[in-house]
Amino acid sequence: MQVKDNAFLITGAASGLGAATAERLVAAGGRVTLCDLSEGVEALAERLGAAAVAVRGDVTSADDIRAAVDAAVAHGGERGLAGVVHCAGVVSVAKLLDREGNPADLDDYARTQQINLVGTFNVMRLAAAAMAANAPGEDGERGVIVNTASVAAFDGQVGQCAYSASKAGVVGMSLPAARELSRHGIRVMAIAPGVFETPMMEDLPEAAVEALSAAVPFPKRLGRPDEYARLAEQIITNPMLNGEVIRLDGGIRMQ
Repeated sequence: MQVKDNAFLITGAASGLGAATAERLVAAGGRVTLCDLSEGVEALAERLGAAAVAVRGDVTSADDIRAAVDAAVAHGGERGLAGVVHCAGVVSVAKLLDREGNPADLDDYARTQQINLVGTFNVMRLAAAAMAANAPGEDGERGVIVNTASVAAFDGQVGQCAYSASKAGVVGMSLPAARELSRHGIRVMAIAPGVFETPMMEDLPEAAVEALSAAVPFPKRLGRPDEYARLAEQIITNPMLNGEVIRLDGGIRMQ
């Protein structure tokens, strides 16, 4: 699959990894439908020009994502929707027991699973239904799905039970989804980023950011959103990448 002249849906597109992916795919000649709850998604679409359209949407809503997928199919014209890069998600930090011995809030845990895990499943199922209707290309390929996991799926830190569980679920869906959708010519991959320069990191104290950067074996810095976007583009264009989770972390192993 080529990026040029093909249409892609990007969730969590208003900033960070999603915005960088949108910019890279447009630069490569693709069309993008940007989905986010933030009003910043319209501003990014305007900046990217005619190759981009914006749709406000909640990834946990069937109606919202169905509308986003329909918009992406329309934006793709005769080619329909070629791929999805799903970046929407939240970070949550909460210990099972706080300093006074009180248990973690169950609603907060459920919210993290709903957005990160159920949201991923929702986007994947609706996008796959649209891509299955595409005419097959080379090797019979009809589409590609790129989900976003996290290194926390493998080595989550203290306080990351909810977040790690949600991202481990994304990892766990990758292979069975790839196997199931292979009959439709749709590939499924996941990227597991380490610590990246995204809006999620902006609330951390400078000392914490420096400590995280120092923990990366090489290069000793936070990842840049375009480095995620470059990998997403490679996954789109390399047909042998399927059913796998790729860590993008500079070799970091969280403790």
